[in-house]
Amino acid sequence: MATSSSSSSPQRDTCLNFITHLLETLKHTIMNIFFHEQDLEDAEQLSQALPQTIVSSYSSRQLKHQVFLSFRGEDTRLNFTAHLLKALKDTGMNVFFDEENLEKGEQLSSALSQAIAASNLSIIVLSVDYASSKSCLAEVSDIMDRKDTQGHIVLPIFYHVDPSNVRNIGGSFKTSFEDHELKRPIDEVKRWKAAFVKVGKLKGWHIIGGKFDRPETEYIKDIVEYVIKKLMNNYFRNASEELVGIDDQKKMILGLIEQEDTRIIGLWGMGGIGKTTLADVVYKEVSQKFEDSCFLHNVSEKIEKQGMESLRDDFLTELLKQEIHIRTPSIGQGFIQERLNNKKVIVVLDDVNDSDLMNDLGVQYFGEGSKIIIASRDKQVLKNGGANKIHEVVKLNENDSLQLFSIFAFRQLNPAIDFLNLSCKFVRYAQGSPLALKVFGSRLYTKSKRDWESEVDKLKEYAQPKISQILKRSFDGLDELEKNVFLDIACFFKNESKEDAEEILSRCFRGAVSGISNLLDKCLIDIITAVPFFSIDYCECISMHDMLEEMGKDIVRQEAKELWKHSRLWNPKDVYQVLRYNKGTDLIQGLKLDMSQIDNLQLCPTVFDNMYNLRVILFYFSGRFWKKYSEKKLLADQADSVSLPDELRYLFWDYYPFKSLSSFNPINLVVLKLPHGDMEFLWNEDGYQNLVNLREIDLTQCKNLRKIPNLSSAINLKSLCCNGCESLVEHPCLDHLAYLKMLELEGCHNLKKFPEVPNHFSILELDETGIEEVPDSVEHLTRLEQLCLRKSGVKKVSSNISKLGLLRSLYLSHCPITEFPKNPSELYLSETQTEFPGNSILKFKSLEFLHIDHCINLKFLSELPPYLRYLVAHDCTSLEKVSFTNQNLYELESSDDSHEFFMLFSNCFNLNQDSINNIEANAMIKIGSLVKKWEKESDCDPPSLVCCFPGNEISANTFEYQSMSSSLILRLSPNGCSGRRYLVFIICLVADFAHGHKYEDLICSFECQLTATGGHYEKFKSEWFCSPEFELVRYIGDHMFILFSGAMVKNDTGYQEASFEFHIKKLDLSGEEEPIKVEKCGVHVYYVA
Repeated sequence: MATSSSSSSPQRDTCLNFITHLLETLKHTIMNIFFHEQDLEDAEQLSQALPQTIVSSYSSRQLKHQVFLSFRGEDTRLNFTAHLLKALKDTGMNVFFDEENLEKGEQLSSALSQAIAASNLSIIVLSVDYASSKSCLAEVSDIMDRKDTQGHIVLPIFYHVDPSNVRNIGGSFKTSFEDHELKRPIDEVKRWKAAFVKVGKLKGWHIIGGKFDRPETEYIKDIVEYVIKKLMNNYFRNASEELVGIDDQKKMILGLIEQEDTRIIGLWGMGGIGKTTLADVVYKEVSQKFEDSCFLHNVSEKIEKQGMESLRDDFLTELLKQEIHIRTPSIGQGFIQERLNNKKVIVVLDDVNDSDLMNDLGVQYFGEGSKIIIASRDKQVLKNGGANKIHEVVKLNENDSLQLFSIFAFRQLNPAIDFLNLSCKFVRYAQGSPLALKVFGSRLYTKSKRDWESEVDKLKEYAQPKISQILKRSFDGLDELEKNVFLDIACFFKNESKEDAEEILSRCFRGAVSGISNLLDKCLIDIITAVPFFSIDYCECISMHDMLEEMGKDIVRQEAKELWKHSRLWNPKDVYQVLRYNKGTDLIQGLKLDMSQIDNLQLCPTVFDNMYNLRVILFYFSGRFWKKYSEKKLLADQADSVSLPDELRYLFWDYYPFKSLSSFNPINLVVLKLPHGDMEFLWNEDGYQNLVNLREIDLTQCKNLRKIPNLSSAINLKSLCCNGCESLVEHPCLDHLAYLKMLELEGCHNLKKFPEVPNHFSILELDETGIEEVPDSVEHLTRLEQLCLRKSGVKKVSSNISKLGLLRSLYLSHCPITEFPKNPSELYLSETQTEFPGNSILKFKSLEFLHIDHCINLKFLSELPPYLRYLVAHDCTSLEKVSFTNQNLYELESSDDSHEFFMLFSNCFNLNQDSINNIEANAMIKIGSLVKKWEKESDCDPPSLVCCFPGNEISANTFEYQSMSSSLILRLSPNGCSGRRYLVFIICLVADFAHGHKYEDLICSFECQLTATGGHYEKFKSEWFCSPEFELVRYIGDHMFILFSGAMVKNDTGYQEASFEFHIKKLDLSGEEEPIKVEKCGVHVYYVA
């Protein structure tokens, strides 16, 4: 901005028609005019002159004015106001200009206040007698309030006055305020003074005038350019903010408003997820349809600052257009209630944390047809507040996140090419939070690439203050129980099984289950279906946004400067320091240590002695399912055991280095997991241990373990896992354990006899044991649901297995079988040497999972069951014919409502062409069915399909776009209808497996860019794991993959071109990646209106 330091003294009578020149210059810009007397508020007029971005913003936000001009009429009316009015009529700028500029008495007129609220920017022309006007000071006070609360843009022009006199209220301004103090209430004058001082501290233009100052036309040019730039940026950002990822949710809320029986609508979501933005967009679109409206921002904060009664009075004053002062806690009966009953209004209450607020504000008295939108982080508040419908505000998807981030980081809709990868890292960390995307983007704007890289490094170590401040308000509203549960989840149990976390935390804090439920309602945690951190099976898990996790950890860091005084430790360096230097204290409640991040450490047997309040020990190796560690990091001293605190509830210690737990009293223990441990026994057999709270034991790969101790006191035990305990020759009596339903003994080679277990058992995992026979007594296991005996050398299976009505999953290999369970959903029959599976399985109409790899004598698979969604026929080298039922797949519903399909016919080189065609056609039919079902049930899991078979000729009839390489560019058909249209992509790849190596896993993936007219584009990607469960596979020669996922269904926004890049890579046994050549690729596109 231009400034001046000329020594020429300001003169009141030296007016160079500054405002006239300013407005005459504005008329040559792109902006339209609004003069409040003529009421020109035509969006069509704007659209002819303004860029599309500003038009979109104007139309969607419905703001009346771009600029509010504040000035002292008596200073300028006779010399330049007439010129100003003429210039305004000729220019495109939509400016509010108060023609009357009269004294309004005690308060700012409602018209002027509304004009300020309806403007994006205010220009304040501060002349010599400006402060003598009460209405001017009221304007300034209102303008600065909106600047502080709503980010209103304020540009001061110090016209023939010294800015220091404004800041310090000197010169003529001092005299004016002294006069006001004699006539006006002292509190009112204080507000005016505070606002006036704030204006004086703002950067602006100091126009001194006189021959030593530069011409005013130069000032005006600078000002106009700056105003245009600020408005362009502001309009562009606001328009883009409102449009990015919010349209579908806006339509949903507008639909709810149209419903007569929906009066109160709740918007629910975590802090920063976009509740206020969504409410704002909806409010601006529908508020004109109601008699009156009110948007009450930051309700909780305002109540805290000014009190409930004051807020209520302001609220009613706004609605009733009359100053309201109720001197009682409630509105009560009377005239006010009757007036509210006669009004059809729309009200938005933003950031509500107390359901009593609705009664306090009197929303129950609003007239018929009124609508109340309540935004809250707490679902229970919305329920108690009477919400008829509660909408969960969803996070932005990856594409919308990248676009919103780019708006703030680059002031454009897409990231700069050189910053794309870095941008994606911030987008992934933000996990769809608009708040985080805006904060990160604004922070990085104009920064160097080196700065960006430094900020990336800080993401996981330091919480962003602006984000934490917003999120921490939810934490501050928790009670002590909820705070402890939240911090434990953030530090230890994120991604843990919900059931396990509830069990553990319930033993730590009474009422923890209720606490978890409350955290769910307050959007501080989430429940997802996933694989827990130390498991391979899907279940309900506790999830938490990364930023909430980081906020929780930051709260713990601030407990004390010394790390050993923190209640919870998770940083590997910190935990290492405490263990190495024996710094443990009674303040430490939990330790989490990724041992892959530390050096070897010899542990003293008394290292935990001072940590007698320790509840959680979690010592693990990250990525332990992909790597085998040749050395232990925490090493045992000379002692056979380590002294552990009796308060322990959760003990997970990978590669436990001591020979036993004999020094530990497990009375409070809930979970005991010691995989790969060195123990020969747990505790002395002759010593009784109270295990009443123990729910789970996992001793996987404890190869030295000879015997499991007496578990008679473990009456609540639910799971016992001894997989890979090679030295184990027997298991204890389990008859008295009424809750124990799962026994895992996989890899216990010395176990020769089928275990005698209680009849209530549901899962027996006995893979790779020495068991040779499934006895007739199996018929007594009437509750058995899953029996696993892969690679166990079983030579005989009793026909009584057919009597097990609940047995759904049977896993066998190398074993002849003639009788099957009554109604199986999963059959694993690997390396069966007869032809029976092809005919016998047809009667199982509910079969979903069929694994028949290496059945070298199998020739036919005819009329495969309709529910089948997982089929592995790898290396069935004699297989010739495959066919499927003709039933409508869309009408059928899988028993677990899954939307994933996997069909593998790799190395089945004898398949005839008709069978290949059947497999391909079945895949396409399934995809069509998945798309229809997903479109109908939008809240279901995203669909996915993988289909593989030998071959290298992609069908031109099915895949109309093809390439002889790994990339493909195609033109899309234009949308001929006016409604919404979806693009659906299906891909086919030919891979060259020339070397025939065994793979741990095979991953197919692609990246796609959709490009529309005007350069707008969208990028997306997807990947598939293409190897079967439980199996190392070897592909030989060329194979084809038909692939589909939910990411390949895109909303068509005028896209003209799609460009694909395909990849296939293998993971070997060491976890190393290696690319596989993509010889050909094909894409089929169809359009769904």
